[in-house]
Amino acid sequence: MFTKISGPAQLLGTALLGGSALGSCQPSAAAPTPQTAAAPVGAQAATESPAQLLRVTRPSAATHADRDHYLYLPAGHATSPDKLWPVVLFLHGNGERGDAKADLDYLLKNGPLYEAWIQKRDLPFILIVPQLPMYGQDEKADYLKNRTRSEIPQRLEVGVPPRPTEFATPEPMTGAVSQELSPEATPYGPPMGWPELETDLLAMLDDVLAHRHGDPSRQYLTGISYGGFGTWHLASKHPERFAAIVPVVGYGHPDLMPPIAAAKLPIWCFAGGRDGGVPVKYFYPGLNRLEALGHRDLRFTIEEDMGHDVWARVYAGDDVFDWMLAHQKGTATTANP
Repeated sequence: MFTKISGPAQLLGTALLGGSALGSCQPSAAAPTPQTAAAPVGAQAATESPAQLLRVTRPSAATHADRDHYLYLPAGHATSPDKLWPVVLFLHGNGERGDAKADLDYLLKNGPLYEAWIQKRDLPFILIVPQLPMYGQDEKADYLKNRTRSEIPQRLEVGVPPRPTEFATPEPMTGAVSQELSPEATPYGPPMGWPELETDLLAMLDDVLAHRHGDPSRQYLTGISYGGFGTWHLASKHPERFAAIVPVVGYGHPDLMPPIAAAKLPIWCFAGGRDGGVPVKYFYPGLNRLEALGHRDLRFTIEEDMGHDVWARVYAGDDVFDWMLAHQKGTATTANP
């Protein structure tokens, strides 16, 4: 089952997905108060269904407990039963981990869901946004230990909130020289990350394809920081699944590249020139390995003036979303959104 979000702790309705109950849960009492998206302009405004944000509960193979994730359905989804919709799986960074219950609203802070739901942009994608368990990270990272719900952006009834300011980056721009990874670097990426949830993530995609009119030829994968590492890992394990991937401030280990190159998977990778946490110099070994393997459908963009929060600029524009839609499995032509 799913829960449609309309206000704090308010259950509007549940429905069976494909005849099998996935469970349901209430939004937390302290959750933001999402409202129905503004009606689109033009002739479709009278008939097109509004965007919806659903909170879906499903059993986790990783934690052996029920966990929630967000599912965003774009405007027109409910009134276009014969249309197949492109699907984006978004993997968040380390700062948005949580219990997938009371902590789920931290997923509204960044990425495509922030753009579509908080900024009310008409993104023509189904968005799957799961939450990574803490796995003890809240005992190590101050930004997790000290975070508060005041950080969660609110969807306004009228208008949109101001965007957060960029991270301060006082260091001068110096460029970057390629450097081999340390011996401790592994294809897995940072410990206790998205690879643990691989089975869960694939099941979420399968559910959307089976029950939500997701287009199997237009499945896209993107993530930030820890989610960037997770993007490379999941793409390497299942390169045939995705039409394109967008890892942001997370580099890929060279050992992950052969399956990606063999599948000719389109990639647009982003890094921050002033990123002290995930330095640009560590992106080159994997990207150079891709090129050595003959992979050419690769973009690498360095936001030289930015630190780690490159995602704020990447998803705020249209370019990356247009680029995704220009890729479709089984065809070299631009896909219709």
